Amino acid sequence: MFIGHDLGTGGDKAVLIDADGHIRAMAFVPYGLDHPRPGWAEQDPAAYWSAVGEATRAVMERSGIDPARVHGVGFAAQMLTQVPVDRSGAPTRRAISWLDARAEVEAARIVRRLGGRQLVRVVAGAVPSAKDVVAKWAWIRDNEPDVWERTVALTDATGYLVARASGVVCADHTAGGGTGMIDRGKRTWSRPLLTASGLGGQQVRRRLPELRACSEVVGGLTSEAAAHLGLVAGTPVVAGVGDVPAAQVGSGAVLDGQAHVCLGTSAWLCVTTSSIADLPAHGVFSLPAADLSTFATVGEMETAGECLDWFARVLFPDSDEASAVAALVAAAAGAPPGCDGLTFAPWLFGERAPVNDPALRATFLGLSLQHTRAHMARAVLEGVAHNLRWLLDVVAAKGLGPSRLRIIGGGVRSPLWMQTIADVTGLAVDTLSHPQYAGARGAALLAAVGTGAVGSVADVAQLSVVADTYEPTADRQLAAVHDAMHQAFRAALPAASGHARALRR
Repeated sequence: MFIGHDLGTGGDKAVLIDADGHIRAMAFVPYGLDHPRPGWAEQDPAAYWSAVGEATRAVMERSGIDPARVHGVGFAAQMLTQVPVDRSGAPTRRAISWLDARAEVEAARIVRRLGGRQLVRVVAGAVPSAKDVVAKWAWIRDNEPDVWERTVALTDATGYLVARASGVVCADHTAGGGTGMIDRGKRTWSRPLLTASGLGGQQVRRRLPELRACSEVVGGLTSEAAAHLGLVAGTPVVAGVGDVPAAQVGSGAVLDGQAHVCLGTSAWLCVTTSSIADLPAHGVFSLPAADLSTFATVGEMETAGECLDWFARVLFPDSDEASAVAALVAAAAGAPPGCDGLTFAPWLFGERAPVNDPALRATFLGLSLQHTRAHMARAVLEGVAHNLRWLLDVVAAKGLGPSRLRIIGGGVRSPLWMQTIADVTGLAVDTLSHPQYAGARGAALLAAVGTGAVGSVADVAQLSVVADTYEPTADRQLAAVHDAMHQAFRAALPAASGHARALRR
C-alpha cells in the first residue's frame, strides 16, 4: 500500500492505493489562503502539515489497513509556491503562494538582465512574471534580509513536505523545472541562467537544494513525522513532484504522445513528449516530467470551470453555487449544439494558452432575441471546448497532437461537457474514477515506483482504470456545425483584444 498527497491551493487531497494503482481510500482537508496586502497571497506552512496529518489519518482509518502495510509515501504540491526553510527544514517565513504577484519590480529587472522577453522565451521557455519563482527569490532577498539570512534552502511546497516528513531537504526535478533556472535536458541547475538573471552569486547558489528524481527514495519517515501521520517510522519517502506532473502520472498518460486535460477552476492540457517542445507564442512550455526520459508539455487555460461558476453566481446570486451550476448544466442540455450561433470566449481572467495575453477578457458574441439562458449555458461549455480545440491545433501543428484525451478534474462530473469536448475536438475522451484525486494518485504511484513495487513510471500507463469513454458523435452535420462555430470562436479574438487595447489607451 502507498499513500499520496496532492497539496492544492484550497486543501490537501490524500489517497491510499494498492500496488495495482487502485484507490482504497481518500480524504480532503481544507485550509485557507490569506491576502495580507493587495496582490499578495500567503499560507501558513503549519496548516499544510496539519492537513497532511489529518488526511493521512483519515485514509488509514477509512481503509482499515495496518500502517505497517504502507510501504511508501509521496507528495505532490502546488507548483511555484515557495516555502524557504532553515537547516532543520522549518520554514523561515509564511509560504508565498503561486498566486502571489508582489514581485513585479523584481520580475521586470530579471527579464531586462536576461536580454528581454523574446530572448528569455527562446532560452528558458517562458518569461518570468511577478508570480514566478525567481522573482519571489529576489523579493525575499531584497525585502526580507533577516529571512534571507536564516534560509538555507529555497524549497517549494513539495520540498517542504518532504523535509518535514523525512528530515531531508531537497527539491525534485519538476520543482527545479518550475523555476526556469535549470538545464531541462540535464536536469541540473543552470549556472548561465542564474548568473544572467542576477541571482547567480554564491549567496543564491548555496541556497538551491539538491535536485533529486521524483521517485527516488530520499529517506524514511522520522519518528516525529510518523507519529503525526499515524504511520510507521522509517516508511520510505520519495522526493515528490509538482502538481501538473503528478496529474500526468495519476492520469496514466505518461507515454510519448499521450495527453491529459485537467478541467477544474482553470484547465491545462499536458502532452507527454520525448523532447523539449516550447511554443512560447502560444503559452506552451515543457517541464521535466517525473519520468527522466520525458517532459510535460503544458498549456494552461486561465478559466474553465470558473466560467460556469461565474455564470451561476451572476444568474443565481442567492442560491448555493453547486446547485446553481447543476441547474445551468441541466439547462444547457436543452439548447442545440452550436447554440444557434452564440459564441462564448472564456477569457474571464486573461489567457495563457493558446493565446498568451493577460489583458484579454471574455465575451458573448452573436446574442439575439432568440437566445435563452439554456443557449448561454451551453455556449459556456462549448467555449471552453473550443479554446481547448485551438490549443490542441497549436500542438498538433508541431507534430504533438494526441489521438485521444484523458480528462481529470471536477469537470468530469458533467457527461454533457465530456461529450461536448469529444464532439468539438473530434477526439475520444477517457475519464477516470475519482478524477479529482489524480494528482494524489500520481504521488502515491511514484512512491510505488521508488520502492520497486512498480517497475517504472512508464509502467503506470498499464495501471490506469478508465471509468467512461466518450466517442465523438458520428454525425457529419454536427461536425460541420462545430467546425463553423470554431471558426467563429477564433474570430472573437480580434474583437476581444481590440477592446482590451482600447481600454488601456
